[in-house]
Amino acid sequence: MRYQIKHAIVQYGADTILEDVNFEIHDTEKVAVVGRNGCGKTTLLKLIMGELTMSNLDSDESCGIFMAGKQRIGYLKQVSFTDGEITVEEEIKKTFSPVFECEKRMAEVEALLGSSTDQSVLNEYDRLQKTMDALRGYTWRQDMEIMFQRFGFALEDLKRPIGSFSGGQQTKIAFIKLLLSRPDIMLLDEPTNHLDLPTIEWLEGYLQNYDRAVVIVSHDRMFLDRVIDVTYEIEYHRIKRYPGNYTTFMKLKEEALIKQEKDYEEQQKEIKRLTEWIEKWKNTPTKVAAAHSKQMALEHMVLIEKPRRFDTKTFRALFEPRLESYTDVLTAKKLRIGYDHELSNVSFTLRKGERLAIIGENGMGKSTLLKTVVGLLKPLGGSFAYGPNVEWGYFDQQEAVVNDADPEQTVLDNFWAEYPSLLREQVRSALGSFMFSQEEVEKKMGQLSGGEKVRLALCKMFQTRPNLLILDEPTNHMDILGKEALEHMLASFNGTVLFVSHDRYFIRQIATGILEFEGGVVTHYPHTYEDYLYEKGKKLDREAKAAQAVQAQEKDVRKDTPTLSDVFDKKTYYNPGKIRSRLIKALEKYETQLAESEQKAAELKLQLMDPSLGTDYQKLMDLQKQLDAEEHNQETLLERMMEAEEELAELDAAEGN
Repeated sequence: MRYQIKHAIVQYGADTILEDVNFEIHDTEKVAVVGRNGCGKTTLLKLIMGELTMSNLDSDESCGIFMAGKQRIGYLKQVSFTDGEITVEEEIKKTFSPVFECEKRMAEVEALLGSSTDQSVLNEYDRLQKTMDALRGYTWRQDMEIMFQRFGFALEDLKRPIGSFSGGQQTKIAFIKLLLSRPDIMLLDEPTNHLDLPTIEWLEGYLQNYDRAVVIVSHDRMFLDRVIDVTYEIEYHRIKRYPGNYTTFMKLKEEALIKQEKDYEEQQKEIKRLTEWIEKWKNTPTKVAAAHSKQMALEHMVLIEKPRRFDTKTFRALFEPRLESYTDVLTAKKLRIGYDHELSNVSFTLRKGERLAIIGENGMGKSTLLKTVVGLLKPLGGSFAYGPNVEWGYFDQQEAVVNDADPEQTVLDNFWAEYPSLLREQVRSALGSFMFSQEEVEKKMGQLSGGEKVRLALCKMFQTRPNLLILDEPTNHMDILGKEALEHMLASFNGTVLFVSHDRYFIRQIATGILEFEGGVVTHYPHTYEDYLYEKGKKLDREAKAAQAVQAQEKDVRKDTPTLSDVFDKKTYYNPGKIRSRLIKALEKYETQLAESEQKAAELKLQLMDPSLGTDYQKLMDLQKQLDAEEHNQETLLERMMEAEEELAELDAAEGN
């Protein structure tokens, strides 16, 4: 066991946040911590990190925090770097200070080795080499560059001042530093926020193979299903451990609740039966001993706690559009989107009732497309048009969370200022449907969490009753129940939805079509997410078969070229002239194929140097794979040419004899 918390209590003032916490981290476990917003998940991470202490630390010897030896704990959270002037590379290299210290000492020991045969010096050098291996010290730069590009940066960005990056990009850089530091226990708070789908999928694989422990707070259900071994849930200030991923946890939780309800009801029936029996016979002389025995059984009975139903409080807003649109809701034709340069060229038709998910890599123009069609950005070319009777509502999660409203303004007044014609009862009703009820409507804007700001922005948008919802990352900052509520709302919506999301579970539940931004190409798939994945799988299969066909063709070329030994082994007519002719033709063929391969390799190298592909990591990887294949092909051709030349030399020698 790496880490253990026993019977911990965490309080803020008089408020108990966590009660009787028992929490364990074993070996290479990947642990999820789930629960409602505000339930104490981040508080638990801070307790593990040592930023908070137990409120009952000195009150009971049975409680405490225990570690197996010294465990390095790394914590990902929102950061602001202290020195914005240094480059990203200089900031990341701080992670490798143990490597550089080890290198320095190795150089000193190497100098000693030249003038000393002391065994202790040799032992120290051996130890330092093992330390370098453990720290991945020989590949630190390669690891840094690969990780940096995986998160959507270009290598030249390593030379930029860290202060020139946005807050979200700086969080990614902090994440890169954390992954490269390889702590014994890695704490990740909402790690998939700000990441695109390819990066999330890569991160899943990285964490699955990470040889140490990870604790993750996340509302990304598919991410949890693919990474997690153990799930802890915080509910009603208490924490409970479940083996398995998120889906398994939900199943086990429901089963445990059903069992607890059954056991509780049976125990209550037994308590009632015993109590009635005691009351009936306690004054009867012949029954006194039996009554006393049953009374003792009651007093020693371990009472089963009355089960509390799941905390399922969430918004339940359902609405009908004010107008019904015509069939064609939004049409884009060769729409060129971007700021100072084109990011993508988009063509699609969105029809009534469809829910089109926009997915793909960051920086390709997904949010830019939404900003263009709502008029916040001008198109760089092409056109788009709304159909008759279309009334759209736009939600931007970044704008919702940043929200520049007066921090002293109440939620009620903020909403009412936008819809002044509504009566107080109508305002309270609208806010109540989004969980702003009673005293919560008097909450100050400056006190709202990210999730509460998102709910308020959605409430304002839905008040206009649009028939087209344009949503940019609507589930960010929402807990899982909030996401499920939004899924239910959108699935029941009679209008049309165009949305950007990186939440694959949400996309799978909602989308009827996919608009994919990949490698500078935008493709419209009129399918559900599952069918989209199937089509993508078929495409990958075709590419794999094409690669296999190339390999088979190479083998066929080898078969078509007889060796000299093949000819001599056969007890048939031996025609040296014919063999020479075949070998010469084979050599000419190999030379032609080699020249073609070298030309392809040169073209691929030029493409790899294209500055416009600096942030397109997937494209760069594809090009590198093609280049590797061509270089391997060249090696094979050179080997065959050498074999043919050797056989010609053998043939000349045989004829000379």
